[in-house]
Amino acid sequence: MKKYLSPTELNSALALRDLSDPAEGPHAMQLLLDRITTALERLWNIGSDTHRASPLVATSDNYDRLGYSAGDVTRDSRYSRHVSPTVMLRSHTSAGVPALLDSLRGELGHYDRLHILPGLVYRRDAADRTHVGAPHQVDLWRIKSRGLLGAGDLQTMMAAVVEAVLPAAENPDVQWRATPSTHSYTAAGQQLDVLATMPDGTREWLELAECGLVAAPVLRGSGLDPRRWAGLALGMGLDRALMLNKGVGDIRLLRSGIPAVRSQLLDLQPYRAISVMPGVNRDLSLVITDPADADAELLGDAARAALGRDADVLAALEVRAVTPTAELPPAAVDRLRIRPGQVNVLLRLVLQPLDRTLTHTEANGLRDRVYLALHQGQVLELIAG
Repeated sequence: MKKYLSPTELNSALALRDLSDPAEGPHAMQLLLDRITTALERLWNIGSDTHRASPLVATSDNYDRLGYSAGDVTRDSRYSRHVSPTVMLRSHTSAGVPALLDSLRGELGHYDRLHILPGLVYRRDAADRTHVGAPHQVDLWRIKSRGLLGAGDLQTMMAAVVEAVLPAAENPDVQWRATPSTHSYTAAGQQLDVLATMPDGTREWLELAECGLVAAPVLRGSGLDPRRWAGLALGMGLDRALMLNKGVGDIRLLRSGIPAVRSQLLDLQPYRAISVMPGVNRDLSLVITDPADADAELLGDAARAALGRDADVLAALEVRAVTPTAELPPAAVDRLRIRPGQVNVLLRLVLQPLDRTLTHTEANGLRDRVYLALHQGQVLELIAG
């Protein structure tokens, strides 16, 4: 059974600023997106069109017309934000592609163009320094008629995107790799990873994009004959791309109102770290009825919802242990009054405002709000008083 967003939840989601949209004020994310699209236009010597559609989309466009199966788990309300039986907040910017392809049915001559679909997407996600519940994405689709596109074209596309995000002149040690990955709307799918240097000097492989050749069924679904039409499709998280480009270590900084941070998010110069306030840890011992719900992404999403306007204080949520009732000591079973089949989840919250230090009272109050939203047991262990 689907759960639908309340009017308050929907209005809150729609009110969130889209950092990729120049109409909502300047931001470095727009400069990076321009750099990426310009690189692809020059690579292929073609023009481009940018599509900024409403984040409210037909569920069929978000899933069915992109090849997702009727039973795909991502359709569940735990993963996606449904507004009605047929409308949802898009979970990826690819939801705009079916309408784009529909518009090409009347094209009878030679056609070769880059289509750019940027914006916010809405889904469950972990709570940590690189993930938020409403990230920015962009889909970059090259659509061509009367000409072939293949694996070699996909490789050059990936190389151009990496160079645009992490120019070799500024990042001489950057490396990238492509590994096979399955997507419902592409063939020969690839995951694009970069080996990047983190702000603390460590090296780490990070996913930058997913891509592939546009799948024939997706073209047919819009009335385009795959014998005449071909395409390259690449989807990328703009938040992570900008963090890598500028060396930003915490995704929350991209929306910061701190003047010393905000002024640095108007260009693509390397980020100069400013002093941040220390984090405050709070540990929770939860009883969860369904073991499948003891998931960092589900719990992180629920914690953000419980904190509401204070959600940006949550720097991280870590699942430290998940223990079935049968494996708990008798004293713990008695203290928690936990039932067979339930699990005990040990959770750590890292609470860290970017502009001030939390008092113990404030931290305890935030901890209890999350606890009350996530705990499903009979006994409450509150600490705020």
